[in-house]
Amino acid sequence: MFKSIRWKTFPRDFFIAQAGFALFGVAIALIIQANLGTGAWGVLTVALADLTSTTPGMMIILSGLLALILAMLLGEKIGWGTVSNMLFVGPWVDFFLIFIPSVESNLPLQVAMLLVSIALVGLASAVYISVDAGAGPRDSLMLAVSRRLQWSVQRSRAAIELVVVLVGWRLEGPVGVGTLVFALLVGPAVQFGFKLLNVQPHKPLPDVELGG
Repeated sequence: MFKSIRWKTFPRDFFIAQAGFALFGVAIALIIQANLGTGAWGVLTVALADLTSTTPGMMIILSGLLALILAMLLGEKIGWGTVSNMLFVGPWVDFFLIFIPSVESNLPLQVAMLLVSIALVGLASAVYISVDAGAGPRDSLMLAVSRRLQWSVQRSRAAIELVVVLVGWRLEGPVGVGTLVFALLVGPAVQFGFKLLNVQPHKPLPDVELGG
């Protein structure tokens, strides 16, 4: 259930993972501040943050804990990277929200922020999965569903995010055209990130299909 720690490469791996977490923080902050509707998990976390009068980062930690529990129940191996993702992505989001201004009535800039956010999500996912220290809690859930159902990573992520966005919408989260664009493009973005960095999740398991 738990991946062993490679202590010889741990400092380098931790630095690479933190780079991925920071990229994810920038991506989530960008899509929140673009005000076109956030990605599925953003819809949920922003809605929960508003309901509880906390920050999106805090809700990212708590929703990550839920995703982690579900992934473990499905038999996904986790590691220090999984726990680190759960603990660090949220604070990175809150940090970048301080510096990235909220943009309204500037559609070209808002669209640019949305597209950059999606690209960064794909790159960030591949970066921290590449250290093979356990995917983040949401990606662990994605990979667990992919392995169990023999679905592509793209299909698994789309299915999970559809459920998440529906729950967030019911809680009056920020659903908009950006939510739809994110849902359609994030799967290919993650898949492209894997190919770009030559990342092969679950190397011993050939039934995990990245195509289609």
